[in-house]
Amino acid sequence: MATEPVVDGEEPKLSAVEGLKESSRWLRGTLAEELAQDTDHFSDDAKQLLKFHGSYQQEDRDARKTRSKEGVGKHYMMMVRLKLPGGKLTSAQYLALDDISGRHANSTLRLTTRQSIQFHGILKANIRQSLRDMNAALVSSLGACGDVNRNVLACPAPLNDQPRLEAQRLADAVAAHLAPRSNAYHDVWLNGEKLSPDAGQADGVEPIYGKVYLPRKFKAAFGLPHDNCVDLYANDLGFLAEIANGRTIGYNVTVGGGFGRTSGNKTTFPFLGQALFYAEPDEVVQAAESVIKFFRDHGNRGDRKRARLKYVVHDWGMEKVREVFARDYWSKPLRLPRELPIAGTDLHHGWHSQGNGKSFLGLSIESGRIKDEGALRLRTGLRTIVERFKPIVRITAQQDILLGDIDSANRPAIDQLLVEHGIPRPESLSQVRKWSMACPAIPTCGLALTESERSLPGTIDELERTMIEMGLADEALSVRMTGCPNGCARPYNSDVGLVGRSGDKYTLFVGGSTRGERLNFVLQDLVPRGQIVPTLRKLLDRYKTDRTSSESFGDWCTRQGVEALCGTLGIGLPKPI
Repeated sequence: MATEPVVDGEEPKLSAVEGLKESSRWLRGTLAEELAQDTDHFSDDAKQLLKFHGSYQQEDRDARKTRSKEGVGKHYMMMVRLKLPGGKLTSAQYLALDDISGRHANSTLRLTTRQSIQFHGILKANIRQSLRDMNAALVSSLGACGDVNRNVLACPAPLNDQPRLEAQRLADAVAAHLAPRSNAYHDVWLNGEKLSPDAGQADGVEPIYGKVYLPRKFKAAFGLPHDNCVDLYANDLGFLAEIANGRTIGYNVTVGGGFGRTSGNKTTFPFLGQALFYAEPDEVVQAAESVIKFFRDHGNRGDRKRARLKYVVHDWGMEKVREVFARDYWSKPLRLPRELPIAGTDLHHGWHSQGNGKSFLGLSIESGRIKDEGALRLRTGLRTIVERFKPIVRITAQQDILLGDIDSANRPAIDQLLVEHGIPRPESLSQVRKWSMACPAIPTCGLALTESERSLPGTIDELERTMIEMGLADEALSVRMTGCPNGCARPYNSDVGLVGRSGDKYTLFVGGSTRGERLNFVLQDLVPRGQIVPTLRKLLDRYKTDRTSSESFGDWCTRQGVEALCGTLGIGLPKPI
């Protein structure tokens, strides 16, 4: 187990969370007891264990000033995140979740960058019933957060082609195999006072994770070289398909992707996954378990800021990682990875034939927030379509939604419902708007330093107008904004990344791409929100005249380099952040 180095024969010091997990009785802690108490929030220890059950305790930061003046404490509320491998839902499940958002949450559904749904604003008094209602719809939140494998990504497009169908099948298999085995979730939320026989510290309850689970969170994805819509290299574990004659014949297994970092801490940084070895389809589940066990044993359990798998890969180097993995975790000869370059990414917007006589419709959802607001009655419109036509529902890693298995004869009626509810068809939206993403940030996230979801639309409005004026409206430009350096909206490999620093100031990153295979770089720190688009306009002016044929903005920024771009802006080179 790689933690802190041993000094003078002493055992390395573990983080407090490690002790909490070990004494939690397999993730039970005091959750059941605290649920029975007439309070509006959980204790700090219970709050940590809640994550394994798919929930974060938060507060309404907008209410701070008013409640402080009135002498009232924090307005606590819960966020619940679902575990939806491949982003799949039936129409009945979607409707049930929409009902829950109205009964128990803030009447919105929040599509995440990991093909899931989050509910915000659930009060402590309502969380047990919320989870029971979700599970009644055969949807769980177990393992959606916490130090375990989280939601497994796969291309959500319901196309009748073998590589996508295989990726979805294997995503389900990996998710099921790596799910926590403890019955704590069932005991605490679904059966009240009943306690399972494994409630104590019995051995063997978690054959993969052990008593202290993983050092930190773990994310997995299945990707396609011609369509990296899952952002494969941003994941701890990736399976990149090799396709021949229309069928997947194997996968490059990548390890060590992850984007979280801490400002001012140079030992933390975003990192792209690296190819470890090549696996055949029937070896995928075994490969996932083996990588998990490698991380379990060698991840840093002393410093949670450096506890992700990416730091083991970075610090050891791939040669040592491959040597230890092959020796201790893989029982067969280790095949070297193959050359599988990423060629593109598909948003899956608009109407598409599925190849089985049915159609699917991909809709762009700004920042993933499904709500009714003014003339845009998105939540009501989607509910009406799902109730009437009963499509399958898929969530994308771009925070968008796909409605599938639709009879072609019903397409005109659905188009009319979009018009009636003010829902724009993707072809009516600019490229920069369709490629934009933001995390929730303020008011719900306690880590947020700046606005993101509420700030990005205005920035995109301004940038959209600028690009139209410049004749660049057709350029695919990915802009991603986060309220803090943790990077939940994956700002570190987009064409333009905007990472919250303080107040209304952001760090500006450039040089990624829509393909997701390259990190961007810091161009300027502490850029006021009002100066983001004017700054980008100076770069776009140069880009328009200097680019080569079909060169994207991110590719151009990378070719220019930070010195030349700073010269264009008339600023000094950025300092380390």
